[in-house]
Amino acid sequence: MARNRVFFPQAALDEWVAADRVDVHGDELTIKGGHRSYRAVEALRIVREVTGTPDSNEIVGTVKSRAFLAELGAEILGGSMILGDNAYDVVPGFVGAPAGSFEDHLRSRPGGSGFSSDEDLLTLHLGAR
Repeated sequence: MARNRVFFPQAALDEWVAADRVDVHGDELTIKGGHRSYRAVEALRIVREVTGTPDSNEIVGTVKSRAFLAELGAEILGGSMILGDNAYDVVPGFVGAPAGSFEDHLRSRPGGSGFSSDEDLLTLHLGAR
């Protein structure tokens, strides 16, 4: 079974770092209160195609790594991206995969973590939904 992934918008991540709720070191993002780490890579959430041209790339509503989009030839500037004849509104950030399974995380925490899932941990410590 594939592990869950979560998108961390850059603006939210900046707030969480400033509030000392997360640590970011290299490609690892750690939620301090939950002691849970995620391997993270730069990514974009593709919100909408803005020219009215059909989304021939079929990427609206998805999250793609910057590396993948660069391979496709995307030009990215802030919250905008051009790919071929299409222009998109995007949200920059990071996509993270939990470091290990949630069960492994529970076993590593003396007395458990007090959470039943990654979703519970994220909601409590970051207000994510």
